[in-house]
Amino acid sequence: MSDYTLCYWPIPFRGQFIRAILAHAGKSWKETDNVSDLTYAQPGQQPIPFMGPPMLIVEQTGFAIAEMPAIAFYLGETLGLLPESPENRALTLKMVCDANDVIDEITQQGGREMWTEGTWKEFLPRLARWMRIWEITGERYGLEKSGFLFGGKKAGIADIVTATLWSTLRDKFPRIGRQLAAEAPRTAALAHRLWETPALSKLAGISDEKYGKDTYAGGQIGTSLNEVVNGGN
Repeated sequence: MSDYTLCYWPIPFRGQFIRAILAHAGKSWKETDNVSDLTYAQPGQQPIPFMGPPMLIVEQTGFAIAEMPAIAFYLGETLGLLPESPENRALTLKMVCDANDVIDEITQQGGREMWTEGTWKEFLPRLARWMRIWEITGERYGLEKSGFLFGGKKAGIADIVTATLWSTLRDKFPRIGRQLAAEAPRTAALAHRLWETPALSKLAGISDEKYGKDTYAGGQIGTSLNEVVNGGN
């Protein structure tokens, strides 16, 4: 039996953070094939009332939790992937919420509008600011081209989420990867280092095979993003 059931669409995007945490921790999970049914069910008929995936169920207990930052924090608590100090735990949650904000912005809040060459160009300074937020955070807490965001001897939730955010964007959109390397070299190095570990490298390969090597987000916004960043290729 799998350790968890994950409800998320067959794309990387927001669900990839949860997959990466589980993969890093050596946990098993299955993914539902009735995501739409669960998402659009009446709240009283859902495992936990939620608006949109991801949603995670713990198979052993039946506990269910939704919202990416909440799931990430829960897994951090239960899998020993959070720092000991309250300050660094709060900083970890802050970084997870920042990552959630980045992917919302990069998809125009789930596709409320489509990107054009002009609007993407206007967004690039804001994307650079996000990169610098990561870089300055790392610098303040001693991140070099080795080590982890908040010190310690092993990767935690903040590091896994960082690697998932920037490595997935780098792999799907090489121009974003080059911008990250220029704006935030420590962050880029951390993301690359963790994404090359056996568990996360295997996850990336499986995801490319299942969802498509160039797939990041779904629907029209996924197409729009690919067109403005990759030229439609």
